[in-house]
Amino acid sequence: MRLENAVAADVLERILSAYGFTMQKELSDKLGIAKSNVASWLQRGQVPGNVLVQCALDTGVDVQWLVTGVFANANLSSENSILHPRKSLTTSIISGKLLIERMLHSGGKTVLERILKAYGFNTQKQLSDYLGISTGTISTWIRRQYFPSEVVIACSLDTGASLYWLATGAIGYSSKDISENSVSILKMSITSGILKEMGTWISDLTFLPENHHDLRYIEKNRNSWIVDFSKNTFENGKALISVDDIHDIYDVARLPGRRLLLSGANSKFECGIDEVLCVGVVIKTIIGK
Repeated sequence: MRLENAVAADVLERILSAYGFTMQKELSDKLGIAKSNVASWLQRGQVPGNVLVQCALDTGVDVQWLVTGVFANANLSSENSILHPRKSLTTSIISGKLLIERMLHSGGKTVLERILKAYGFNTQKQLSDYLGISTGTISTWIRRQYFPSEVVIACSLDTGASLYWLATGAIGYSSKDISENSVSILKMSITSGILKEMGTWISDLTFLPENHHDLRYIEKNRNSWIVDFSKNTFENGKALISVDDIHDIYDVARLPGRRLLLSGANSKFECGIDEVLCVGVVIKTIIGK
């Protein structure tokens, strides 16, 4: 089912239901847009694809249900996965603004490669023929680093590929793969001072402290750290620091006069607080053997 054939009013109602909202104002606040934008969807008769992707990944609801309403008359009990993200195949460990930023940074060539892989196509021509769009349109995605949200949704519905993986490049999780008390977070490594994505890392929820957001699992040599990327202020303790775009984990000590004492594995130095960048705060250290 193509998105333009979906009834906008029904789709909007399902989005509000997924978030647990009763008013369009609540949704506009959640998405960080004007309430008039939501009203304009009804006037145009179409809800933007990126909103559907964000809702599915924010709440864990089935994107097919959002688009088609297939499960609208199903028994929405506590055992139903549509409204219970912990049981969904598309639940995301990040949400809201952070999720949108991750999606937009996964556009262009990277998202196209995932779409081609999901369909089993080798060329852009095969994809253009299948979707009925021009190869020039697909080339535009690459040139402009564009995130084709509607195609991402169509691909997920067509192929069964994880919406989370298609949208962000990270491996999603399902209740079939890990327990309900587990969570998947982005895994990264530090190599020659460069942060590189390395897939995902699965942990029991009890291992991670509460009230933290946008967590990353960072590896370097045999050691690893859980880092909260939403915290970017310098505090006494450990942090992921960028010094002239070179990343490393440092022990941080605040000094008078907006100065810092940074102690790393191979260096120790003093600097001004404005001379380096705090990428995230370490909330747990895992020492390798």
